[in-house]
Amino acid sequence: MLRGVVFDMDGVIIDSHPAHRLAWKAFLESVGRETRDEELDFILDGYKRAEILEHFLGKLAPEQIAEYGNRKDELLQKRNDTVQPMPGVVEFLGHLSEAGIPSAVATSASRRRALGTLKEMGLACCFHTIVTGDDVPSGKPDPGIYRLAAERLQESPERLLAVEDAASGVKSARAAGLRCLGVADARRAPLLQEAGADPVIPDFRSFSFRQLEIYFH
Repeated sequence: MLRGVVFDMDGVIIDSHPAHRLAWKAFLESVGRETRDEELDFILDGYKRAEILEHFLGKLAPEQIAEYGNRKDELLQKRNDTVQPMPGVVEFLGHLSEAGIPSAVATSASRRRALGTLKEMGLACCFHTIVTGDDVPSGKPDPGIYRLAAERLQESPERLLAVEDAASGVKSARAAGLRCLGVADARRAPLLQEAGADPVIPDFRSFSFRQLEIYFH
């Protein structure tokens, strides 16, 4: 029986990937690092900010990571008016609430950005707990973030469903013992299926609460 749903944030709850790509590209250009569009796919795979920075820029001191992260977040903030909830997710969260099924967030984003973004969207109140990259030592695909979410929900991982849009996130959830629903377009869907997501949907408008009940009976 399903006892809770744990959502990734970017690309699952909020449609933020286009804004993230533009913000990261602008930041990297500002420090002299030119990037191709395909290189920027790395930022969509659930890594923590420090891991993304060191992937593109090499080893950095902690104070550099903090400074660069703040500069990137400032660039993202300028594009916040383009960020909206994912299609159908608000209605889906409402159905979960009506059914008495708690929801949680497990995101690699910093606590500051995660809480700020969810509050701006009016969605922070929808979740029983919000676990961020600041709460765990290692980012996805390490299972720690999903184990902590299960612990805070006081539920066995086997009774929880993760919702992810990145292969590393799917691997994280599966390694923690959760089943996983993938959210991806046709291009990325095979990557999520290979990582262990089943099923993979394009967005929540194509997956009703009734289908969820059948899937996780």
